[in-house]
Amino acid sequence: GGGCCLTAPAVPVTTEEATWMTHMREEEKLARDVYTQLNERWNLRIFANIAVSEQRHYDAVGTLMARYNVAEPASGTTPGVYTDAGLAALYSELMAKGALSLKDALEVGVLIEKTDIADLQTALQATTKTDIKTVYTNLLDASIQHQDRFEAMLEVVQ
Repeated sequence: GGGCCLTAPAVPVTTEEATWMTHMREEEKLARDVYTQLNERWNLRIFANIAVSEQRHYDAVGTLMARYNVAEPASGTTPGVYTDAGLAALYSELMAKGALSLKDALEVGVLIEKTDIADLQTALQATTKTDIKTVYTNLLDASIQHQDRFEAMLEVVQ
């Protein structure tokens, strides 16, 4: 429904581009889901604010996936459910750590952003398409800001 009039891109995505797109979609979902739950646990605005940002990132990757007809891995799945077994394991690990203390929860934020940054840098190397590069660059800039914010908050908590 509703996608009748999207024109297909002139150049389809490569397998590698599609794989990274799927991974980044799930990774943004993981970040959103973890931060949403850490906010519920610790009631700290940084988690709520960054969760909203992660939802925008998730949507931005979703827009790319629709444009390039890449199969959707994440839509409608509950928190903790991922097609990528590595992300499912990471989710469980991060949720367990994030429940221990506020300091641990903020460290989880740093870990998520560091993972995001590393993956986005690799995904950027794997594409030549301007629109994909633009989205990933915007996500990368935001993740660097998020990491800085979590680290600044950690200095206050310690």
